Amino acid sequence: MGIAPFEETHGSRSSSMSYALSWKQKNLRFASLTALAVIAVIVMLLSVLYNQAGKNIYVIIDGKAQQMETRKLMLSDMLTEHQIQLAPQDKVSMPLNGAIQDGDKVYINHAVAVNITADGGTKKVYTTAKTVGNTLEQAGIDLKEQDKLTPPVEASVKQDMDIKVVRTTSFVTKQTVKLPYDVVKKTSSSMLEGKTKLVQPGQTGKVVQYIEKVYEDGDFVSKRMIDKKMTTEVQDKIVMVGTKKEQPKLLAASTSNSSKSDKSFSYAKVLNNVTLTAYSSAEPGLGTTTASGTRVTEGRTIAVDTSVIPMGWWVYIEGIGYRRAEDTGSAINGNKIDVYIDSLSQARSFGRKTGYTVYVIGPVKP
Repeated sequence: MGIAPFEETHGSRSSSMSYALSWKQKNLRFASLTALAVIAVIVMLLSVLYNQAGKNIYVIIDGKAQQMETRKLMLSDMLTEHQIQLAPQDKVSMPLNGAIQDGDKVYINHAVAVNITADGGTKKVYTTAKTVGNTLEQAGIDLKEQDKLTPPVEASVKQDMDIKVVRTTSFVTKQTVKLPYDVVKKTSSSMLEGKTKLVQPGQTGKVVQYIEKVYEDGDFVSKRMIDKKMTTEVQDKIVMVGTKKEQPKLLAASTSNSSKSDKSFSYAKVLNNVTLTAYSSAEPGLGTTTASGTRVTEGRTIAVDTSVIPMGWWVYIEGIGYRRAEDTGSAINGNKIDVYIDSLSQARSFGRKTGYTVYVIGPVKP
């Protein structure tokens, strides 16, 4: 019996071809992925090698530039490598954890501590500003035009500098001031010498002054007048003074009795050989008020030595009449009496007279 030959069918040939094609596609995909992975590793290695190569970095610290060589990847590592220390308040132009590359420029401004006194307190502030004015801006302190600042705004900032702001305020107030009037004397030849007449009464003026008061940090420091307004005009007092000379007149006795026997009054004592002189309030340096506080009066007032005639006592001067001791004088000692006369010319004409008899009566006029 013979063996029948293998009969290849169409279905068996098709399956083999499909399997071969599938295997080829899988191997091709795997090879592609493997190639990509190799390329990525190569790129990473090249990048690492590049970054680990030496880099030149330019660091500008407070305006002074210097070149630094490093193989570090981050800025913080490079600064540590070159022993550059930073404070939290310092200003750096790029993040400390940022990557650095060859040729980079890094700006570092070190902060300085300053003491700022303002608005009732003092505080320490760290600043990278270059001027006092910018430091105040960074600290949030507003500076008004009238405020006083030490040092000035354009001054350069230095370590431990003391900056002082004095708040200055001003207020305007009103005050009324009285202005005194002057006394103007005019002469009149038709009036007797020593007589006066009021021609125009005086009137005090009034002016409103506007005063600016300045305070520094609440304390008063100065004031000045910035304006004024007259509300009432000043009116001078005008007095007419007589210049007409009067002929001297004889002093008349106040009683017709001239001898002791004719007197009807009692007296305490008699003064003989008394010297009389006359005085007037019109003399320079003499006023109208006596030593006893009364007003000088012609026909009544005399000046005496109070150890001889007590102050306030009445006397009778023979040939003159009743007079009252109301005044004193440094030159009146002992038996001397000054008789008051309004007119200066009459007083001078009276001169000095001696030999008078004076009766010292007492505090009550007969």
